[in-house]
Amino acid sequence: MTAESPPVGVVGTGYWGKNLLRNFQALGALAALCESDAGLRAERAAAYDVPAYASLDALLRERAVEAVAIATPPATHGALARQALEAGRHVFVEKPLCLDLAEAQALDQLARQRGLTLMVGHLLLYHPAFVALRELLAAGRLGPLRYIYSNRASLGKIRREENALWSFAPHDVSMILQLSGLMPERVTCSGGAWLHPPVADTSLTHMTFPGGLQAHIFVSWLHPYKDHKLVVVGEDAMAVFDDVEAGEGKLRLYRHQVGWNGDIPAIDKAEAEPIPYGREEPLARECGHFLDCVRDGKRPLSDATEGRRVLAVLDACERALASGDAAAPA
Repeated sequence: MTAESPPVGVVGTGYWGKNLLRNFQALGALAALCESDAGLRAERAAAYDVPAYASLDALLRERAVEAVAIATPPATHGALARQALEAGRHVFVEKPLCLDLAEAQALDQLARQRGLTLMVGHLLLYHPAFVALRELLAAGRLGPLRYIYSNRASLGKIRREENALWSFAPHDVSMILQLSGLMPERVTCSGGAWLHPPVADTSLTHMTFPGGLQAHIFVSWLHPYKDHKLVVVGEDAMAVFDDVEAGEGKLRLYRHQVGWNGDIPAIDKAEAEPIPYGREEPLARECGHFLDCVRDGKRPLSDATEGRRVLAVLDACERALASGDAAAPA
């Protein structure tokens, strides 16, 4: 561990937590881990040569740990984040921040009152290709936004405790909110549950924003192939962030021109232009950003306020999914 890296304890070392272990160790910040499964705890402790604890209570007694990174099931996020904040620790928590809007607001207030960093793991905001896409938009190369759509589909990972909306869509909601700089006024959502009703295996969300911007998100874990694609259509150009593609094909710009020749639609198609982007691992950037914010007292890009905005949209989606009626984010 370097002298500049705040010591971090990773809570939950399974499916995703193992990636946090790897990245915080590479950044010289891994100081401890917490894992309830005894066999996995012993395995991870041996692999990373750090103290291992069976509970967050035990980890928080280790005063050398300044921050915790939580990668446990979403239903536990709120309580664990509160426990760590009340113990005076900075907190990184995987998406979603929690499952309740009031709890999210309370966590945000608690972190502010204690002067602590509270950051949410909205990973794709840190993807170098998405960063380049935001720069395209900020530079005016797309023009005013018209609509955005996102597909996040694959075969698995199927869950019983949360539906596909909550499992997959936080990524897409966070990207769309970042690009638009707005909250939707109206949300509709439909879906289907076949494997473990009423847990939805698919969902289709449509969002209407102030000024006429439209966006939709399709998510599914019952899909024949992996499809992770964000399409952004502006008045002057269109961009595609295809996270399944590798290399130059991951981010492309299309300067198609669409207009009218009298009463006849006139379309002038252009070749796709690959857009350069950095090649750093998104999770490495995200973990490094958290450490920088803890060390320097900066507000994270995906802070608790941003996490609450994403949660408000997901909450509206869930209400629309259950009722069949449109809903507005709180």
